[in-house]
Amino acid sequence: MIRINLLPGDRDRRRKWAVPLGGLAQQLTMACGLILVGAIGFCGWRYWQIRTEGKDVDSQITAAQQETSRLHSIIQQVQQFEQRKAQLQQRVVLIEQLRKSQTAAVRMLDQISRALPQMMWLAALKQASADVVIDGRCTTLTGLSDFVANLEATGYFKRSVEIISTHTESISQPPGQLIKFSVKAQFQ
Repeated sequence: MIRINLLPGDRDRRRKWAVPLGGLAQQLTMACGLILVGAIGFCGWRYWQIRTEGKDVDSQITAAQQETSRLHSIIQQVQQFEQRKAQLQQRVVLIEQLRKSQTAAVRMLDQISRALPQMMWLAALKQASADVVIDGRCTTLTGLSDFVANLEATGYFKRSVEIISTHTESISQPPGQLIKFSVKAQFQ
């Protein structure tokens, strides 16, 4: 069964809720209004998005500046350590040089002491670069020639060991002679 309602009250109710679209001008105005509201909404959303990105960038910049200051202090420490390392390296090189020159002087004195014959005394030893001048006293000229031969035989002195001067002095206790000499040699 089909029911048809012909009462006028129902129609008015339907018309209350119906939105009249009107003419073309009204539809165009509504479309422009919706576009305007959409554009304002998009601009607001984009403004909010750019602002939050700006805050993120600002926080990243602050973090980078803090990291830069931290790294700057570390770089200064590294430079100080490098300077200290260079100073210590120079000291080590200087100590090695002194040790080498020290061993040369020790070897020279050792070889001179081994070359001394009986009844010979050294009074002075002067060194200027490789040249060595030895002053001393002995009781015989044979002892002096043995000393020169012993110095040449060590291999640490060049073959040109020279007797620069000799003076004979008389001594009273015990009676005899004392020979004062000066010898020049080159240490290798």
